[in-house]
Amino acid sequence: MATKWTLDPSHSEVEFKVKHMMISNISGKFTKFDAAVETEGEDFMTAKVSFTAEIGSVNTGNEGRDGHLKGPDFFDAEKFAQLKFVATKYENVDNDGSYELWGDLTIHGVTKNVKLDAEFGGVIKDPWGNTRAGISVNGKINRKDFGLSWHGLTEAGSLIVSDDVRVHVNLEFVKA
Repeated sequence: MATKWTLDPSHSEVEFKVKHMMISNISGKFTKFDAAVETEGEDFMTAKVSFTAEIGSVNTGNEGRDGHLKGPDFFDAEKFAQLKFVATKYENVDNDGSYELWGDLTIHGVTKNVKLDAEFGGVIKDPWGNTRAGISVNGKINRKDFGLSWHGLTEAGSLIVSDDVRVHVNLEFVKA
C-alpha cells in the first residue's frame, strides 16, 4: 500500500557551505523548499522522492551576496527558478540508519547524478497521534558541474569562492 508523506517545513532545513577566499566558510540556506515522498507502507528504502528548492529564497545573511547568487553569475534565478533532486537509488551502509543516496540533481538547467550520505532517523508517533519520519542528507558537489562557473581571484591568485559546495539537509515528514 502506498503511503504519502508531507514535508514539515518548520522542522526542516536546507543549508550549504562554501569556502571564501580559501580561508573561511560562508554558510547559506534556502528558505522555501518542498519534498514529495511516497513509500510502500513505512519502508523508506522504497521511497519515491522529489525535492525542490526555490532559488529566489537563497539567504546567506548578506543582501548583496544573495543578489549576486540569484543573478546570472551564479544561479540565474530568473531563468532557473528551482533546483530539483529526484532520488534514484538507496544503499544500506551499516544496518544502523546510514545510507548512500543517489539521485538526479538539477541546478541551473544541468542535471547530474550525485551520491549523498543519508541518515534515516526512523519513524515515530508524536504526542498528537501523527506518524513522523526524519532524514538527514549530507554531501559535497562541485558547482562548476552545474554551470555555476563564476570565479574571482585575490591579488595572490587564490580563488574567492571554492568550486566545492557542502550541502546539509534535514527533513521531517508527516504521514498524510
